[in-house]
Amino acid sequence: IMNYARFLTAVSAARKPSPIRILTELQQRSPPSLISLAGGAPNPNTFPFLSVSIKVKNGQTLTFNEAAMKRALQYSASNGIPELLTWMKNLQKNLHNPPTAGYTPENGQMDICITTGSQEGLCKLFEMLVNPGDNVLLDAPTYAGTLAAIQPLGCNLINVPSDQHGIIPAALKEVLSRWDPSEVHKPGSSAPKILYTIPNGGNPTGASMTAQRKQEVYELARQYDMLIIEDDPYYFLQFDKPWAPSFLSMDVDGRIIRTDSFSKILSSGLRIGFVTGPKPLVDRVVLHIQASTMHTSTFTQLMVSELLHSWGQEGFLQHIDGVIEYYRKQRDAMISSADKWLKDVAEWHSPSAGMFLWIKLKGIADTQQLIMKKALEKEV
Repeated sequence: IMNYARFLTAVSAARKPSPIRILTELQQRSPPSLISLAGGAPNPNTFPFLSVSIKVKNGQTLTFNEAAMKRALQYSASNGIPELLTWMKNLQKNLHNPPTAGYTPENGQMDICITTGSQEGLCKLFEMLVNPGDNVLLDAPTYAGTLAAIQPLGCNLINVPSDQHGIIPAALKEVLSRWDPSEVHKPGSSAPKILYTIPNGGNPTGASMTAQRKQEVYELARQYDMLIIEDDPYYFLQFDKPWAPSFLSMDVDGRIIRTDSFSKILSSGLRIGFVTGPKPLVDRVVLHIQASTMHTSTFTQLMVSELLHSWGQEGFLQHIDGVIEYYRKQRDAMISSADKWLKDVAEWHSPSAGMFLWIKLKGIADTQQLIMKKALEKEV
């Protein structure tokens, strides 16, 4: 059984529910006849927006009448609007079939909250789990947004060697060998408590982990009692079917926290992502949301929820197939150009997911000058 308390920072452990947010959520669960004198919700009759209709590419129209618009413009629950959460939970269960779905809440039952893009989720996860001086494992090079969120926390970043198939399990084992698994729970142990990875089409390397590697990495996480942050914004941009099984799908312990995003498949500007993981940890993220953004925009959540409910899972996955085909063509064009022009001066691996091609120039240790001067002159 996981002891989630050992992973929390003092700041996260000190978070308490916001009384005003509890009242807001209570009011939303109550019948419309309830008169609330408690929270500070403004009267939507004073808002200038009346209704909205949004045309979708397949010809359908999403319409918010005055009643729906009043709801869309009002405060909502910090973990997300109920109908979007329900849809997302069903999607995660169908795609990943997490072993934790049937666990009790305290034993790490799968839970979900909506975040303002997956970047908000990541930021809040790091704040919840990373203390100054902690050792944190991650594959290198990694996403600049991750580094921007984690570096100010004063931890030691330990790079785990990786190749075009992501983290190399033997290399991770080697990195971890300086700690004794039987001593990781001792007070003052410096053993890493979290491992961060982008398992599909990683930014910037384009690397994707195989199922075998994930299983081996998961076993090491069990051995050393680590949490794995599975940051997977390119999950829906895997070019080959069947898609690789996720860490979440093999999570028998409740030690995976997964961030997903709609940025690459529905819209990057609507800012909708979601965190999936053990309920005790998702609850702490929600407490942080209560005290910061309060909730992701009700309007954008309703807009996405209406679209997803009208599509159903089948319609959603059909849309995804169209997006995959688009990026597959982009990848193929990029690779054929690289084959034509760069064969002698550079090396690369064709990515199986995402939107990144990582090119290593032969004989040039640092490409900064080359790009900032010569490439810019050529408008590249």
